[in-house]
Amino acid sequence: MKQINWFEKIIGSALLTGYIPIASGTFGSLVGVLFYFIPGFEKLFVIIPAIIILYFYGVYVSEKFEKVYGKDPAQSTVDEVVGTWIALIALPKTILIVLTSFLIWRALDIIKPFPARDSEKLKGGWGIMTDDVISGFYSLVVVHIIVYFFGVY
Repeated sequence: MKQINWFEKIIGSALLTGYIPIASGTFGSLVGVLFYFIPGFEKLFVIIPAIIILYFYGVYVSEKFEKVYGKDPAQSTVDEVVGTWIALIALPKTILIVLTSFLIWRALDIIKPFPARDSEKLKGGWGIMTDDVISGFYSLVVVHIIVYFFGVY
């Protein structure tokens, strides 16, 4: 059995939110929002590389979590952070937009529209991370449509 070191535990569980016994995914997503509110984090040259780096590291660390805790474990919430960040790309950085994006993102992460649910069948960390990427992109499109057509800022 692979051991998870303290660094992997902190990153893989989104600052230990994965160990919260209820709604660990929602708490992990909130960590993503907190990072997003760091001044400048919303800039594309910051958020896009952060998503890419955390996605690939998340694949690695989620696989370790799965070997320790079982299939798609609640303790691994790094995927929620990546999904949250994707859902916020190139949106106006306002409380209303972030809240709207967060709520739509959480709903779509739970519903897992096609092909998100199917992507969970990918092996190891790929399945854990990819369904959240897909749901994050769906959320991003929905919120951009809302902002564009309804002028919500």
